Amino acid sequence: MSAQDVATRYRSEIAALPRRDTPHLRALRRTWSQALKPEAGDHVVAVAEALEAVSPQEGKWLAYELIRHHKAAFAEVSQTVAERFAERAASWYAVDALGTILTGPLWAKGRLPDDLFDAWSRSESRWLRRSALVATVGLNAAGPDPARTFPLCLRLADDRDDMVEKAVSWALRWLAQKDRGVVEAFMAEHGGRFRPRVRREVGHKLRTGLKSGRERVV
Repeated sequence: MSAQDVATRYRSEIAALPRRDTPHLRALRRTWSQALKPEAGDHVVAVAEALEAVSPQEGKWLAYELIRHHKAAFAEVSQTVAERFAERAASWYAVDALGTILTGPLWAKGRLPDDLFDAWSRSESRWLRRSALVATVGLNAAGPDPARTFPLCLRLADDRDDMVEKAVSWALRWLAQKDRGVVEAFMAEHGGRFRPRVRREVGHKLRTGLKSGRERVV
């Protein structure tokens, strides 16, 4: 069955769910992953890209997870493929899923170069700038990496786009969960360069472990 045919079938299965919430969608993705287990990596990547095209909302994060949970497909993802996914991610929903599920982990494994994220951070596209920052969340999930996180945060410290500003805060707060001391030292030296919301949220995270007095960090 072609990748397009598989993706079309998957879209029908999404539509048939009693609820299209994360638990139901992830259970469906696990079923797909089991069925795709014997398939070649390039076929699974093709299925993922086709699914993203025919089901652009839920299909995006499900596509990323199909690759992430298929060893050969994950090994198949090149910089070119990652860039194609990033160019099509044009919402916080898609960008955040891409960075945490796919591009961040690929970066952590040395499969994507630092200069790719540097280029994204300099882009005119708000979504690529956010993508660079969110990828540090996926990067730091594998272990704290301030050397690659801090330069991106500093480059975008003055960015007034709401989606980017929130991502700067998230990147620093997530790193603080992994290495509180290094973020404390960084903010003591550079905190004045950041927007008030970033200073407030990161400071509260460092003091209390929470993003704010009302909300836990997700």
